[in-house]
Amino acid sequence: MIYRGSCHCGAVRFEVEAQEKIISQDCNCSICAKFGFLHLIVPKSKFKLLSGEDSLTTYTFNTGVAQHKFCKTCGVKSFYIPRSNPDGIDVNVRCLDPQPKELVVEKFDGRNWERNAAGLKHLSEEQ
Repeated sequence: MIYRGSCHCGAVRFEVEAQEKIISQDCNCSICAKFGFLHLIVPKSKFKLLSGEDSLTTYTFNTGVAQHKFCKTCGVKSFYIPRSNPDGIDVNVRCLDPQPKELVVEKFDGRNWERNAAGLKHLSEEQ
Protein backbone atom coordinates (compact mmCIF):
# COMPACT_ATOMS: atom_id res chain seq x y z
CA MET A 1 0.00 0.00 0.00
CA ILE A 2 1.22 3.53 -0.75
CA TYR A 3 0.90 6.07 2.05
CA ARG A 4 1.42 9.79 1.58
CA GLY A 5 2.90 12.01 4.24
CA SER A 6 4.19 15.49 4.90
CA CYS A 7 5.50 17.91 7.45
CA HIS A 8 3.04 20.32 9.11
CA CYS A 9 3.34 23.15 6.58
CA GLY A 10 3.36 20.81 3.57
CA ALA A 11 6.73 21.92 2.19
CA VAL A 12 8.10 18.37 2.60
CA ARG A 13 5.97 15.66 0.97
CA PHE A 14 6.71 11.98 0.51
CA GLU A 15 5.30 8.56 -0.27
CA VAL A 16 6.11 5.34 1.52
CA GLU A 17 5.17 1.79 0.61
CA ALA A 18 4.17 -0.33 3.60
CA GLN A 19 1.70 -2.96 4.67
CA GLU A 20 -1.92 -1.93 5.24
CA LYS A 21 -1.46 -2.93 8.89
CA ILE A 22 1.49 -0.90 10.16
CA ILE A 23 3.61 -2.15 13.03
CA SER A 24 5.53 0.79 14.46
CA GLN A 25 7.97 1.29 17.29
CA ASP A 26 7.63 3.81 20.11
CA CYS A 27 11.19 4.46 21.27
CA ASN A 28 12.02 5.85 24.71
CA CYS A 29 15.45 7.30 23.83
CA SER A 30 16.03 10.99 24.54
CA ILE A 31 15.27 12.40 21.08
CA CYS A 32 12.36 10.11 20.15
CA ALA A 33 10.62 10.59 23.49
CA LYS A 34 10.81 14.38 23.17
CA PHE A 35 9.47 14.34 19.60
CA GLY A 36 6.82 11.64 20.02
CA PHE A 37 8.14 9.97 16.86
CA LEU A 38 6.34 6.73 15.91
CA HIS A 39 8.77 4.70 13.82
CA LEU A 40 8.08 2.96 10.53
CA ILE A 41 11.43 1.73 9.18
CA VAL A 42 11.44 0.72 5.51
CA PRO A 43 14.07 0.01 2.83
CA LYS A 44 15.10 3.16 0.93
CA SER A 45 13.49 1.69 -2.19
CA LYS A 46 10.07 1.93 -0.46
CA PHE A 47 10.40 5.69 0.19
CA LYS A 48 10.07 8.53 -2.29
CA LEU A 49 10.56 12.21 -1.47
CA LEU A 50 8.03 14.03 -3.64
CA SER A 51 8.95 17.61 -2.77
CA GLY A 52 10.82 19.75 -0.31
CA GLU A 53 14.40 18.51 -0.44
CA ASP A 54 15.52 22.15 -0.35
CA SER A 55 13.28 22.70 2.70
CA LEU A 56 15.11 20.09 4.78
CA THR A 57 17.88 20.60 7.29
CA THR A 58 19.80 17.83 9.06
CA TYR A 59 20.64 17.35 12.72
CA THR A 60 23.17 14.78 13.91
CA PHE A 61 24.59 14.00 17.33
CA ASN A 62 26.63 11.37 19.17
CA THR A 63 28.01 9.02 16.45
CA GLY A 64 26.66 11.18 13.59
CA VAL A 65 25.26 8.14 11.77
CA ALA A 66 21.59 9.04 12.23
CA GLN A 67 20.57 11.93 9.97
CA HIS A 68 17.53 13.61 11.50
CA LYS A 69 15.75 15.55 8.72
CA PHE A 70 13.64 18.57 9.70
CA CYS A 71 11.54 21.01 7.71
CA LYS A 72 13.22 24.43 7.92
CA THR A 73 9.82 26.15 7.98
CA CYS A 74 7.70 24.24 10.50
CA GLY A 75 10.35 22.15 12.29
CA VAL A 76 8.62 18.79 11.84
CA LYS A 77 10.75 15.66 11.51
CA SER A 78 8.63 13.54 9.18
CA PHE A 79 11.41 11.05 8.33
CA TYR A 80 15.10 10.42 8.90
CA ILE A 81 17.93 7.97 8.27
CA PRO A 82 18.21 5.93 11.48
CA ARG A 83 21.43 4.81 13.12
CA SER A 84 19.98 1.32 13.57
CA ASN A 85 19.18 1.05 9.84
CA PRO A 86 21.37 3.44 7.81
CA ASP A 87 20.34 1.50 4.70
CA GLY A 88 16.69 2.48 5.28
CA ILE A 89 14.36 5.36 6.00
CA ASP A 90 12.43 5.84 9.23
CA VAL A 91 9.08 7.56 8.69
CA ASN A 92 7.06 9.20 11.44
CA VAL A 93 3.69 7.41 11.30
CA ARG A 94 2.11 10.54 12.80
CA CYS A 95 2.97 12.40 9.56
CA LEU A 96 0.98 10.04 7.33
CA ASP A 97 -2.29 11.34 5.93
CA PRO A 98 -4.59 9.61 6.15
CA GLN A 99 -3.50 7.57 9.14
CA PRO A 100 -3.31 3.78 8.69
CA LYS A 101 -6.55 1.91 9.32
CA GLU A 102 -4.70 -0.52 11.56
CA LEU A 103 -1.71 0.53 13.65
CA VAL A 104 0.16 -1.62 16.15
CA VAL A 105 2.58 0.25 18.41
CA GLU A 106 5.39 -1.76 19.97
CA LYS A 107 7.55 -0.37 22.75
CA PHE A 108 11.26 -0.16 21.90
CA ASP A 109 13.90 0.37 24.61
CA GLY A 110 16.10 2.96 22.94
CA ARG A 111 17.56 4.06 26.28
CA ASN A 112 19.49 0.79 26.03
CA TRP A 113 20.06 1.22 22.31
CA GLU A 114 23.32 -0.73 22.01
CA ARG A 115 21.66 -3.81 23.51
CA ASN A 116 18.45 -3.58 21.41
CA ALA A 117 19.24 -1.99 18.02
CA ALA A 118 20.03 -5.27 16.28
CA GLY A 119 16.39 -6.24 16.72
CA LEU A 120 15.43 -3.55 14.18
CA LYS A 121 17.85 -4.53 11.39
CA HIS A 122 15.33 -6.70 9.52
CA LEU A 123 12.99 -3.73 9.01
CA SER A 124 15.10 -2.11 6.28
CA GLU A 125 15.92 -5.31 4.40
CA GLU A 126 14.35 -5.82 0.97
CA GLN A 127 11.69 -8.53 1.02
